[in-house]
Amino acid sequence: MKNRLFVLITVIAVTVPLLFSCSGKKDSAAAKMREPEQTMTREELIEAAKKEGKLVVYSTTSRVSLAAENFEKLYGIKVETANLKDGELVKKVSLEVSGKVAGADMVLCQDGARVYGELINLGYLVNYVPFSLADQIPPENQNPLVFQFCDKIFVFNSEKSEETPVTNIWQLTEPEWKGRVQFKNPPQEGVNSNFLTMLTSDKWAAKIAQAYKDYYGKEIVLTTENAGYEWMKGFFKNAVLGTSDSNIAENVGTKGQKEQLMGLFVLSKLRYAAKKNLALAPVKEMQPFSGFYYPIYAQLTANAQNVNAAKLFIEYLLTEEGFAPWKSDIGSYSGNPQVPCNEADEDINFWAARLVREEPQYSYENRAKVEEFVNNLIN
Repeated sequence: MKNRLFVLITVIAVTVPLLFSCSGKKDSAAAKMREPEQTMTREELIEAAKKEGKLVVYSTTSRVSLAAENFEKLYGIKVETANLKDGELVKKVSLEVSGKVAGADMVLCQDGARVYGELINLGYLVNYVPFSLADQIPPENQNPLVFQFCDKIFVFNSEKSEETPVTNIWQLTEPEWKGRVQFKNPPQEGVNSNFLTMLTSDKWAAKIAQAYKDYYGKEIVLTTENAGYEWMKGFFKNAVLGTSDSNIAENVGTKGQKEQLMGLFVLSKLRYAAKKNLALAPVKEMQPFSGFYYPIYAQLTANAQNVNAAKLFIEYLLTEEGFAPWKSDIGSYSGNPQVPCNEADEDINFWAARLVREEPQYSYENRAKVEEFVNNLIN
């Protein structure tokens, strides 16, 4: 079924995008984006935004509501936000834009595979990089525009020792870790499936093969397509699959356990450590990765009715003031590296060198195959 769905989406992606257009009483985002951005100064953008109606934002992060309140106080522009799950957002935007129904003016969305394949590829989203910030945002974060990065790190129970219990991912495939490492069930969250998909890329498969050689002192003998698949085969023999990162964090960090546990979950869950009396510490140095990080994209919708207000809000979100609601926790990083993260955390450059980065196009093109492989391992 997954493969048939993948083929259907691909066929649609090839035949529809160039034919797609939106119309309405106001110019669409797609039409306005064809206008040179430099023809409008920032002051003119603000003035144009204030003349538009209520800005509507769909988001997979609930903190957008606080950012919207602050934005409204600053500019006097009304903002309506809706917090949606990954799949809900993709489906809602797809139906609204394809049906030419007014909905969101912009989105903050994650799950790069689906966003790329089902929204960007079909022309339902429009990329916009604020010209005032273009020289601050790295090229690799500009298309699609990254608003925020989140990371999922291997975290261990540190009650008895702060020393990292593993230094190589292949240790987690050994019998001694059976039942002691936890991970959210991949089919329940797209970013987890995207992470596993990235492990099968040439780049990461080569690094995983090298890590095997470094740990065992010999070349890996494959029974699967590459070392990425091979590591997953061993990892899922040992892994306990959970339903939420919050539950996994609590399971791993509970004090008084006989065996030391480890989990792969969002680093932001470490905020529960003091409140729930948990013993949690991240693995910062593990070969060839300590976890993964994934983007939340800021995009205009192709039928946006309040395009200038959406542009102004995107610019605001990529400033230190606009990012403040997310900076309050560790594990959250602006797509604009000039905006500092939480003082208790390492910055994005530190983590980027140690984590697997989600790439939307590769994830979209290869996820169905990896999901089928993983489903056979866990079912």
